[in-house]
Amino acid sequence: MKIARLFIAGLALAGLTAAASAGTLDDITKRGELRVAVQTQGPPFSLVGANGERTGSSVELAELMAKEMGVKITFLDFDWDGLIPALLSGKADLLVADMTPTLARGMKVAFTTPYMYTGSTVFTKADSKFKTTEDCKAKGTKIAVLLGATGEKEAKTAFPDADIKSYKGGGPLLLDAVNNGQADCGVNDISAVKGQSTAYPAGTFTIMPDLLSKEPLAFATRYDEPDLLIWMNLFLNQVSIDGRLQKNLDYWVNSDAWKKDH
Repeated sequence: MKIARLFIAGLALAGLTAAASAGTLDDITKRGELRVAVQTQGPPFSLVGANGERTGSSVELAELMAKEMGVKITFLDFDWDGLIPALLSGKADLLVADMTPTLARGMKVAFTTPYMYTGSTVFTKADSKFKTTEDCKAKGTKIAVLLGATGEKEAKTAFPDADIKSYKGGGPLLLDAVNNGQADCGVNDISAVKGQSTAYPAGTFTIMPDLLSKEPLAFATRYDEPDLLIWMNLFLNQVSIDGRLQKNLDYWVNSDAWKKDH
């Protein structure tokens, strides 16, 4: 009986060892490829440059991940509302975007520790009668937001009497809507608004100085990929310590220096 118990215990230990050694990181290594879901057009975090190359703040950080893993990288393009479904379906190993780790999203995907903080802002066309965030609270004001984005929820709370118009796609759609007169104001992440508005002539938009919120941004993976999540957090900690993260943010997010290069 004792021998049988020891044999069973040995099998259990072997099973645990096998389970511990198998995981997403092993799959990525064996595949030789890291599959990353990114937003189709969401500068400065993800964009297609003038030469047709996929680039941006989040894209470059993902490329650094793949380099540290010793594998190649494949980017999978999705509209904003398609990022999490792509991850959950197994098409992508992880997603990198300017995504806020909300409690609702956290019910579906596992977020890393935040790598930066930002917030939603309001913007209008420069010659608009809406000069302040308070002006945008007027009843019937047409406010453009991204479907499924944090800004959509915040706009509904901040502007209860406004006409909230949700757009499926990327941040440039909101700028187009405001510029074309389809919306009076737009609400989106301030880093995205600043980055994406550079595609227009200087002075096209007015970006309100006050933020509707202060929020963290994080990357995400699935809850059944704990080994990958641990590694991603280790990666973000390392690039924060060695300065690579700050260098990335200073170039892509804290300035528009990237525009002349891409």
